[in-house]
Amino acid sequence: MLTKRQNLLETIHGGHPDRFVNQYEAFNILLGSPFGNRNPNPKYGEMNVVNAWGVTKSFPVGTPGAFPVHTPDKIVIKDIENWREYVKVPRVVYDAQEWEPFIAKAEAVDRKEQFLAPFFAPGVFEQCHYLMEIQNCLMAFYEYPDEMHELVDCITQFELDYAAELCKYIKPDAIFHHDDWGSQQSTFISPDMFREFFKPAYEKIYGYYKSHGVELVIHHSDSYAATLVPDMIDMGIDIWQGVMTTNNIPELIKKYGGKISFMGGIDSATIDYEGWTPEVVAKQVDRACAECGKLYFIPGASQGLPMSTFPGVYEETTRQIDLASKRYF
Repeated sequence: MLTKRQNLLETIHGGHPDRFVNQYEAFNILLGSPFGNRNPNPKYGEMNVVNAWGVTKSFPVGTPGAFPVHTPDKIVIKDIENWREYVKVPRVVYDAQEWEPFIAKAEAVDRKEQFLAPFFAPGVFEQCHYLMEIQNCLMAFYEYPDEMHELVDCITQFELDYAAELCKYIKPDAIFHHDDWGSQQSTFISPDMFREFFKPAYEKIYGYYKSHGVELVIHHSDSYAATLVPDMIDMGIDIWQGVMTTNNIPELIKKYGGKISFMGGIDSATIDYEGWTPEVVAKQVDRACAECGKLYFIPGASQGLPMSTFPGVYEETTRQIDLASKRYF
């Protein structure tokens, strides 16, 4: 029997997996860092928590994650033409002693069994609209492109500085990086605009990780982003996590399998709700596995961490994927 790590590599490289990769089983996701200790994020049910960038976030009960609060008094960048007056880039460099607890966690991971994958969020696009508010951000790409290029460059440098510290102290095998690029139906900006503003940023960020020993880049975007898949490949993304059914996953696998793999295929909203049943989960799991096949596909909920909003859903999804492996393999 292959290890979880070996089975994932066989799956994404078109080899001979002996079962489906079951959601996040091949990744040991490392949460936290010295920067994270100074970057508050609301826990489930907490409201109006201000993070290190000055962004206010809330995590209402019954929602799948924390979101920025953008009432006029809480928007960080109130004038994009003078964005430097509002943005205070957090510090990322800390003494080695502060990294010791995280180094200990990393050293405890059996890397023959799993990939050590630090978690990073929000990504470059999300950080832009966290600071600005989504509507203001999207309009600014048209009205103030020079200033938006400057802001993207600023955030990119922050990510590169953070990546340097991660690679220095943790030496990750993979990186699990969040940046939602669309709604369920479309990308937030056109592919051409994405290529202008964000593709160069991610080529730098993911290129840095790859050049410093990171084997896999897993990028989360639980959205429509099929039109960006060629760019994801160019940027060095190995696994698109969170891929939703609005993307026609079987077609993407047929066209791009071998260059990138797809993790998801089960829209969280279809299984993760009050009153869910094992039968509903089983139906969605079997559909995804039947449609998408054994290679270049990792079945799982689209949500961007090994968790669920409602208790038991993640565990039941795991159980059903195990049963699917027995049927299909």
